[in-house]
Amino acid sequence: MSRNIAIACGGTGGHLFPGLAVAEVLRARGHRVLLVVSEKEIDALALRGHDDLERITMPSVGMPGIFSPKMIPFVWRFLRGFVACRRAFRRFAPDAVLGMGGFTSTAPILAGRLLGVPAFLHESNAIPGKANLLNARFCRAVLLGFEDCARHFPAARTEVCGTPVRASLRAPVDRSSALAAFGLSADRLTLAVMGGSQGAHGLNEAVLRALPAVAGLALQVIHLTGGADAAMAEESYRRLAIPAWVSAFHHDMGGVFAVADAAVSRAGASSLSELAWFGTPAILIPYPHAAEDHQTLNAAVFQRAGAAEMIRENETGGGRLDAMLYRLFSSPDHRRALSEAARRLAPGDAAERIADVITATGGTSS
Repeated sequence: MSRNIAIACGGTGGHLFPGLAVAEVLRARGHRVLLVVSEKEIDALALRGHDDLERITMPSVGMPGIFSPKMIPFVWRFLRGFVACRRAFRRFAPDAVLGMGGFTSTAPILAGRLLGVPAFLHESNAIPGKANLLNARFCRAVLLGFEDCARHFPAARTEVCGTPVRASLRAPVDRSSALAAFGLSADRLTLAVMGGSQGAHGLNEAVLRALPAVAGLALQVIHLTGGADAAMAEESYRRLAIPAWVSAFHHDMGGVFAVADAAVSRAGASSLSELAWFGTPAILIPYPHAAEDHQTLNAAVFQRAGAAEMIRENETGGGRLDAMLYRLFSSPDHRRALSEAARRLAPGDAAERIADVITATGGTSS
């Protein structure tokens, strides 16, 4: 039976890309999907090429401290979003609402609940943020990316589903064609540097400081810098005489993963799912200011499984990151071991499992 499903997934790539993956599965099954996204540029970039998906936009909201002067504009933006969701939901008539996390999901979940619509929440990280601890109170079930997270929802019905990977990333990509598109050589090892959907200045600087240590290893780089650091990175690669393709953002990540022999990456849950899916050996540098330090906890799951190496951003100096990069690119056996362990953590049918839960009558089991 065809259903109408609203998916709140805006604000960051870590919410949007897994939400898109679930939307793709639901659409393929004949369901109708409405995306609730934010007004941020990252949402518009990520949705490029998805004009066929119904969507509404609402103000992005991040809750400040309770006594912060930013609380008043936060409340105003939240209320605007709530009203917009209620209006849209009256027209769309959802049978279920899925929140992919953060305060951007709160208004859609509440709007759905007030209309008598069952709500579900996806928590992709190893520890939930404040928003999802609140959101869970209004949801029929919490769907988890990591089993470690279940203990943080003792009163909720939970199910471990994994964090979905977009269908566009699962499609085979010809490595030779991808290398040619980036202007790179098949005779060199390729490092992908990925700071996440909003860039990562600290990660960019750490990698550029460490690269001279591996300049003699016939290395080339794809570096996604975020908006602020592209010019700095291009100048650094010219000075080091390391072939590189540098861009603030890149829409087709399938090509990046097709050519990457290894990666340096932040440790957002969506990025980790993609690294695992492709079996990409990685050095993880968690974003040090992430809420509840969730990226460090995410990275620790991969480190314990032997699926990645981890180093904190404030520990990348003193030659430590240099040594990790040198070992990664000088030892095929090391890369192979990381890759095999990463594939064992791959999310598999996460999007399908989430779609099963939110379209089934009666929800899910604890």
